[in-house]
Amino acid sequence: MKIVADENLAFASYFFSDIAEIQLHAGRTLQAKDLAETKALLVRSVTKVNEDLLRDTQVNFVGSATIGTDHLDTDYLKSHHIQWSNAAGCNAQAVAEYVVTALAHLNIHFLEANKNFTLGIIGLGNVGRRLAHLAKLLGWNVVAYDPFVTIADVTQVELSALLQQAHAISIHVPLTKGGDYPTYHLFNDEVFQSLPKETIIINSARGAVISEQALLKDVKQTGRSVVLDVFEHEPLISEELLKHIALVTPHIAGYSLEGKARGTQMVYEAFCKYYQFIPNKDFKTQLPICEQFFEKSGDLKDILKKYIFEIYPILEDDQRLRACLKDGVVDQHSFDQLRKSYPLRREWTSHGADIS
Repeated sequence: MKIVADENLAFASYFFSDIAEIQLHAGRTLQAKDLAETKALLVRSVTKVNEDLLRDTQVNFVGSATIGTDHLDTDYLKSHHIQWSNAAGCNAQAVAEYVVTALAHLNIHFLEANKNFTLGIIGLGNVGRRLAHLAKLLGWNVVAYDPFVTIADVTQVELSALLQQAHAISIHVPLTKGGDYPTYHLFNDEVFQSLPKETIIINSARGAVISEQALLKDVKQTGRSVVLDVFEHEPLISEELLKHIALVTPHIAGYSLEGKARGTQMVYEAFCKYYQFIPNKDFKTQLPICEQFFEKSGDLKDILKKYIFEIYPILEDDQRLRACLKDGVVDQHSFDQLRKSYPLRREWTSHGADIS
């Protein structure tokens, strides 16, 4: 059996090399001609999996080591009896830790603010739930908006109320254009006009949930602090946008070693189920031991105040992305290289944190 996999898929050889021939390709430039005699395709979010890619191929399984599925034409896959799988929740912990780290970068005193700081969470899927859990461990007040999910121990309000109550808003929704609650341009001119100018916005979900035009207009008027890990026209990111955003990172919020390895394992398990193999691999056996910061004190907030930027030096990601500017825009090749060569950080539990 032949498998084609994104070259950035973590531990692909460990999971698949003993059951198939693996060929690695750059995910963004993958074409149908690269899939000759391929039965299984393993991708990440940069690959658009649709009829143009799969027409006249032998692919009968598509696995995406991502939480989102908007890069997959699932209607086409279903209509052509192509089994597909994603890795929902694989990097939820990494993204939740990214949000806390970003907020600490903006103001380290948020970590000791307790109930004087209110975090608004839009979307209570895997990431939103993990973030709510972390926020409560830090003593923050949490309000959330999700018309589809109810969680007993999270205060849920309407979007209009959340916009007024939260000191910071973190977005964790899929990108949708249809239905009763579309998320495309959820943050538009009207929403920004109703939002207090001090409210921080963090988007690590999908770029087009925020209208870039409306965002630029707002930040120029208000000076609002905004954190972006995703961008509406990604990888086309303008110097004009970067100039007005407090913290930018190259779509790596979920890029922990554990998150990427967990995503590959989830795809591996779905692959084994479809092809009737017995799964016998566990990513945890492949992880190196790292420094145990959390053994130095029993208090989560004290440790984070001392070591959060050693665990994840988030400003370095911002500086690397800004360094990719060329002729007024981020160079696409440089952007992809940043993601390809990203020094995967470790999740807090690997450093000894008890955050269960």
